[in-house]
Amino acid sequence: MANSVYIDGKLVPADQATVSVFDHGLLYGDGVFEGIRVYGGNVFLLAEHVDRLYESARSIRLEIPISNQQMVSAVNETVQANGIDDGYVRLVVTRGSGTLGLDIRKTSNPIVIIIADTITLYPPEIYERGMELVTAGTIRNHPGALNPRIKSLNYLNNILAKIEGTDAGCVEALMLNHNGEVAECTGDNVFIIKDGLIRTPSTEAGILEGITRNTVIDLAREAGHEVQETTLVQEDIYTADECFLTGTAAEVIAVVSLDGRTIGDGTPGPITRDLLARFEALTRGK
Repeated sequence: MANSVYIDGKLVPADQATVSVFDHGLLYGDGVFEGIRVYGGNVFLLAEHVDRLYESARSIRLEIPISNQQMVSAVNETVQANGIDDGYVRLVVTRGSGTLGLDIRKTSNPIVIIIADTITLYPPEIYERGMELVTAGTIRNHPGALNPRIKSLNYLNNILAKIEGTDAGCVEALMLNHNGEVAECTGDNVFIIKDGLIRTPSTEAGILEGITRNTVIDLAREAGHEVQETTLVQEDIYTADECFLTGTAAEVIAVVSLDGRTIGDGTPGPITRDLLARFEALTRGK
């Protein structure tokens, strides 16, 4: 557990890091967040994550009380204070305390919270043998109801789909959008490979445009692979040669079955393994 948490402008002992019960982040999920990895004491793609945090905040008309650069400094300070070498940062901004109502004009003092801690990844054996997925009945939020680019504190949609996955004995679940197309998993973006072509749902599918996703797309193109951001359906995954997920915590992880149907030969494929190696070389110098 983290020793110190940055909250409201200062580092405090973790057991003293509290927010008001009237904070709209608690009452209504009114706030934004980012999850960021730390490798070798360095926060990976920190500027990109902070930029996305401020974009999310602007989208919900939440004014973050410190500047972008001050946020970057506060994250680095928190990582160093907790001695995190290989770990994770959870960066949260809540709307602040208010009345028991939805009117943001009756809230004040948005709260910045930064937690730096170690991270529990998927077990090593899942990376070695690949992950099994099921398709959740819970669909992604309609993009007309909530912009998928907003990484908000209200994750109930994803949580319900995650419950479906764990009920089926899987650690992740695939989510479709309102059109029945492949969107993403509960915490990861999804890719398939067929005849050497790498395909992934576009942002029009209602996905969160993952920072790790974009990094892996760049790595794949640098390696000479063609990558298409396009519409996918379940059948595309069932008949793919390879499938993998990307995410801040997951990094790059192979998927070997969906809904009990084997993908490819049922083992992590060569392109997936190569992209994981390239990602580890980028982040860890391996």
